[in-house]
Amino acid sequence: MPPFPAATTASATSHLALLVLLSSSSLFFLYKSIRLRRKPSPATGPARTTTPTLLYASATGTSKALAARLSSRLTADAGVPIGATDAASFDPDDLPSVPLLLLVLPTHDGGAPPPSAAFLARWLEESAADFRAGALLLSGLRFAVFGVGSRAYGETFNAAARSFSRWLRALGAVEVVPLVEGNVDGGDLEAVFEDWSGKVLRVVNGEELNNEGALGESDGLDLLELEEESDDDDEEEAEVGEIDMEDLAGKAPARRQSGKVEGGLANGGQNGVKEMVTPIIRTSLEKQGYKILGSHSGVKICRWTKSQLRGRGGCYKHSFYGIESHRCMEATPSLACANKCVFCWRHHTNPVGKSWKWKMDDPLDIVNGAIDQHTKMVKQMKGVPGVKPERLEEGLSPRHCALSLVGEPIMYPEINALVDELHRRHISTFLVTNAQFPEKIKTLKPITQLYVSVDAATKESLKAVDRPLFSDFWERFLDSLKSLHEKDQRTVYRLTLVKGWNAEEIDAYAKLLSLGQPDFIEIKGVTYCGSSATSKLTMENVPWHSDVKEFSEVLASKSGGVYEVACEHAHSCCVLLAKVDKFKINGKWHTWIDYDRFHELVTSGKPFKSQDYMAVTPLWAVYGAEEGGFDPDQSRFKKERRHGTAALKG
Repeated sequence: MPPFPAATTASATSHLALLVLLSSSSLFFLYKSIRLRRKPSPATGPARTTTPTLLYASATGTSKALAARLSSRLTADAGVPIGATDAASFDPDDLPSVPLLLLVLPTHDGGAPPPSAAFLARWLEESAADFRAGALLLSGLRFAVFGVGSRAYGETFNAAARSFSRWLRALGAVEVVPLVEGNVDGGDLEAVFEDWSGKVLRVVNGEELNNEGALGESDGLDLLELEEESDDDDEEEAEVGEIDMEDLAGKAPARRQSGKVEGGLANGGQNGVKEMVTPIIRTSLEKQGYKILGSHSGVKICRWTKSQLRGRGGCYKHSFYGIESHRCMEATPSLACANKCVFCWRHHTNPVGKSWKWKMDDPLDIVNGAIDQHTKMVKQMKGVPGVKPERLEEGLSPRHCALSLVGEPIMYPEINALVDELHRRHISTFLVTNAQFPEKIKTLKPITQLYVSVDAATKESLKAVDRPLFSDFWERFLDSLKSLHEKDQRTVYRLTLVKGWNAEEIDAYAKLLSLGQPDFIEIKGVTYCGSSATSKLTMENVPWHSDVKEFSEVLASKSGGVYEVACEHAHSCCVLLAKVDKFKINGKWHTWIDYDRFHELVTSGKPFKSQDYMAVTPLWAVYGAEEGGFDPDQSRFKKERRHGTAALKG
């Protein structure tokens, strides 16, 4: 066979190079581009519509609620029947037939879009970065984006909304209403959304906005013309009883009066400093039984307080440390937190923040208010069946304060003054910190018992479980454990086991023991509080008490004899490990606290250590006792469950 002519060889080589260039992904993109640029025939093309497309992506329900409100407003005020569609069910190939795209979306983990918008985001990002797409791919599309985020997340605040706007503009789409970045922590999210919605409504009604979002001269542009432009040009593709904090944004529109927003505190607080608790957050927390103190504190009566008022047993702190549950007050001087843990009992109805940025109440006022509200709640137990008069009388004088109600109490700038005030009244202090403020731990004055929540043992699982705001959360976590080691008073690692999340990390947990060298390790199974938009935990994630016991025994063995299992409270699915050299004396555990001695030591002003105020643990609380941590002086009460019987009788 004669050789190919040079020209033919060159042609073949170029064709071969072209085939190499067209990888599977390139072939797919080429097909997609050809499909998009082919005008639909009247018989087979997409149906013409005069309505915009409203998409939302929601991690907690906020964006969905806001989109639903916009849908209702457009339907009522513009006569445009429009529904809100989850971005997960939207095909980007349909963008050429959309005259106006409206997007309401939050920012997910690390500045990424929520999962339901991940496909659309990936398509837009890849198209915007591909030189073959060009800046005219979406030149017939008009759009408007509203972002829902928390400014506490710093530079990733509304990053997803900004990215969507940037990608769409890079592909030639026209932003007819400027991007608005809503802040769920600002107290004015609803007012901002209402303003943005009003601009969208004016665009839908045929008006056009200038670059600053103000009304400009109408050029007669309406939805039909937008649609016709899209068809005439080349086709293009384009988060109850307990409410999550971000869900609160969509419940009711804010009202305006004299230029101010009612129902929000955009300008709230004194001297321009906003209050932490907005009216919406206050309402939600109060529905859950919280008593809000001032502008950032809270108190709530615990079910174990009610239980011991009836002589029906106390909580695990009663079994482990001798706390009198009926005289214990659960409070916090800061409802804000730097995490959004998946097992949060409050489903994130509290604010979030990385530093103190709110109006600050006086510590004396907080303590007085907490005691006042707590005693009022105790008084309400008078006359309740089973409540013992002598216990009720004792309960009116709280002797313990668990600073662990909700949020991050150590964030409060005057935490030391507040602790001093509690100690002055001979009220013991148990404080829980979420291991994100190591410097605050270092400067904290002596308290009765200091906890650090150790919710996971690896960087990846801690990020998944706690969902922290800080980008350097792992370094802060480790530094918090090291700061705990510097304390001379009683210290505790608190482990909350969540099956499928962190319960399998026992070796990693063992490695963390040397950092903080805590006096005690509390290991508790997660409490199931119902699924919500912010937490997908189910009963399958809740360990049995036997699981917690097994985990505790293995962890104790991995400590090399430094810790042993000391106590348990089967009702709370909780086990306590204690340092052997400190708290096991002549074969007897001394995990209980001599509270009178503690207050003497505090009053003296002299340095003291955890061994200076320990007391003997009663045998019924010791691990392995037949009582399982239930105080025999109490009366065990089991609630009758007649669901099955009732159903049969019905």
